[in-house]
Amino acid sequence: MKSSRIVVFALLSLFAALPTLSALEKQPASIYRQRRVELGAKLQGGVAILFAAEEPLLDFLPYRQDEDFYYLTGWNEPGAALLIVGDSPQTQSAPARNYTEILFLPTRDLRMEKYTGIKLDAATPGAAEAAGVDSVEAMTELPKVLNSLIAPDHRLFYREWTQPTAPQGKALVGFLAATLGMGEPASSRDVGSLIQQLRVVKDPGEIELLKKASDASIAGQRAMFKAVKPGVTERSVAGKMTAAWLDSGCERASYAPIVGSGPNSTTLHYAANSRTIQNGDVVVVDAACEYSMYAADITRTVPANGHFTARQREIYNIVLGSQQAAIDAFVAGKSKINDRDRNDPD
Repeated sequence: MKSSRIVVFALLSLFAALPTLSALEKQPASIYRQRRVELGAKLQGGVAILFAAEEPLLDFLPYRQDEDFYYLTGWNEPGAALLIVGDSPQTQSAPARNYTEILFLPTRDLRMEKYTGIKLDAATPGAAEAAGVDSVEAMTELPKVLNSLIAPDHRLFYREWTQPTAPQGKALVGFLAATLGMGEPASSRDVGSLIQQLRVVKDPGEIELLKKASDASIAGQRAMFKAVKPGVTERSVAGKMTAAWLDSGCERASYAPIVGSGPNSTTLHYAANSRTIQNGDVVVVDAACEYSMYAADITRTVPANGHFTARQREIYNIVLGSQQAAIDAFVAGKSKINDRDRNDPD
């Protein structure tokens, strides 16, 4: 019995000694830093604070990082925060500020690391280089750092960009308002609106990740073609697609897979996937996967028995024709959709 305990302890020690491995395919650290610098330029002398997604309460749900946080850092662990300070020239009432970036990390929990693997924190030697950022601080230092920035120039408090829906952001704004004796702003500036501007044009690395998400999603659709037949449940088809995505290196579905047969094929966001496919059904499948935080989206319609009826094929071809017309109409550098296009019936 004693020897068994020794073996278990040795295995736990071995697992704890291994670095935390991420299934996500990251881009070079220089790419993430370039994005942060570009965001800093958009702050117009302000400051941005972003928080990592919280860890799921139930461990059967895999962790998914906040999209904006990952886009700027490539960091895939909970409990972190990112501070970016934009350049600002000296004025009569405030000192000059240079671009600054700090990743704040939670303190390591050595007991939990036996189960989760070794984590990085501010006390880890070489933490900044490993994380790919200019500086790393303990999460407990975030209020102090922000206070030191805002104290010489209280106007900076009202040029603070954060995530309005993040509970950490709301708590931090309230804390600073109380500490500085200032009223809370009526609404926080949404840093997501600035990041969306950066994400409009994809860099070559992003395009490659999107291609991998698309290729894996196509593999799932091909598995679906083979699986759909009378007597098979919609859920079984979704399961075979999921297996194909995971085999292709994807971490999850882009959204809840939709496999709608017969009457369910007419419900746009049907996701129960509980019906058994019948002979003569058409099956609408809207399902794709996510590869390293980049998602694909594919919808296909197939006949359950391998053959469309004349009426089914007629409707299928109408939809196919409209899709092809849209594809032909969009040309890079020439085509766009604006408010006038959406509202003008002509």
